[in-house]
Amino acid sequence: MDQYSSNSVYFISYAKLPTDISAAHVHKVVGLGMIINPDTQIIEDVSCTLLTQEAKSFLKTIFVGYDLEKDGIDNLLEKIKSRYHGMAQKALCVAAKSTYLKYLEWKKNSY
Repeated sequence: MDQYSSNSVYFISYAKLPTDISAAHVHKVVGLGMIINPDTQIIEDVSCTLLTQEAKSFLKTIFVGYDLEKDGIDNLLEKIKSRYHGMAQKALCVAAKSTYLKYLEWKKNSY
């Protein structure tokens, strides 16, 4: 089991998948969850509802260790666009931005 900071928080957002990919036949949306350490603003882990293990593992290499404070969400979205060329790319970007905005709202109100 992964060990996370005792302050780590989990956020998840969803975005509509293109109808012509296999994941859309199982899930109409892609769920993208991030575990974020609010002290460091580093993404400690990520999960998504894509079907292949390779896609899930590859996305971890993009997200895990990413510093949201230093590098911002726009750089993360650019990394997704430049490195992930599956048909769910746009949905992943929408879900990532939405998750980030949820995190910022939580941090503003709760932390």
